[in-house]
Amino acid sequence: MASATLLKSSFLPKRSEWVAARPAVNQPMAVSFTVRAGAYSDELVKTAKTVASPGRGILAMDESNATCGKRLASIGLENTEANRQAYRTLLVSAPGLGQYISGAILFEETLYQSTVEGKKMVDVLTEQNIMPGIKVDKGLVPLSGSNDESWCQGLDGLASRCAAYYQQGARFAKWRTVVSIPNGPSDLAVKEAAWGLARYASICQDNGLVPIVEPEILLDGEHGIDRTFEVAQKVWAEVFFYLAENNVMFEGILLKPSMVTPGAECKDKASPEQVAEYTLKLLKRRIPPSVPGIMFLSGGQSEVEATLNLNAMNQSPNPWHVSFSYARALQNTCLKTWGGRPENVKAAQDALLIRAKANSLAQLGKYTGEGESADAKEGMYVKNYSY
Repeated sequence: MASATLLKSSFLPKRSEWVAARPAVNQPMAVSFTVRAGAYSDELVKTAKTVASPGRGILAMDESNATCGKRLASIGLENTEANRQAYRTLLVSAPGLGQYISGAILFEETLYQSTVEGKKMVDVLTEQNIMPGIKVDKGLVPLSGSNDESWCQGLDGLASRCAAYYQQGARFAKWRTVVSIPNGPSDLAVKEAAWGLARYASICQDNGLVPIVEPEILLDGEHGIDRTFEVAQKVWAEVFFYLAENNVMFEGILLKPSMVTPGAECKDKASPEQVAEYTLKLLKRRIPPSVPGIMFLSGGQSEVEATLNLNAMNQSPNPWHVSFSYARALQNTCLKTWGGRPENVKAAQDALLIRAKANSLAQLGKYTGEGESADAKEGMYVKNYSY
């Protein structure tokens, strides 16, 4: 975080120097602001608006091979490339998925992978009018000097990787960093998260990818909803400060925030209406209306809980497209239904489409929650969850 600290100190003039350098009272002062995204500006705006289109959201299927292995293990399958390929083929080829899904975040293996039928995954998505995206971070590692907190690595070589991903068909990117409330969060951890996200966003835009900005505030802890709100305000203030410092074009980004909820171990649970009230209040205080889309993560909520909360946020017009970027909250029932058996593929795809449609309705504020299965109501919280 030395870089972030320097931005606030040595690179900025002291007040006495600034006053001495001011022109005379009647002399005009020229002020300029630099916001650049290079040759891709128009395309970035178009991509962001396409992903943030009415009634649609993002399917997050960018689990690392290790995390994908855990999902496969839950249904008794080995973590092999063939099994990962079979499951990912099931997801991207679900008939009519593009009616509800505008973008799919892929792991690097998937971006270059073909379906079991031999067709490129990227081409299958594009034919469904689904924008391919790519996870570009290299995961979380311990943050030295912090309170057992972490930082996200992956900036080294990011520009060349983004250029290669663009050539392969990706049009947006994701970088997940996390903030832990039980561990502070320390000023160091918050600034490191914000600075890393800003550098990543700037590099992505320079290479034609719309960056999804995701500082996930983990559900871990016994804290109430007011404490989550307090931390979220601090985190998002830092994030947008550094996004501006790095000349990131807000019209060409998407956000993937956590909803404002109590900690997972808090005894006082919040209703969808409370979650919507706190979350929208946070967004209105911190997020410029020029940002096209807010694509919420589910963060371990049950499938139904995540959909109900999203629906509650769309009961009145918002300055941004308020939608979803769910992984487990779209895939959980689908994965269980499939069970690794070829004869269950259609039933599993139907389960995926049911969840996708439910969240599409929630984005439009029309979800009722009727007829949901018991599986869809099961919580999926995992402490210290990592991709």
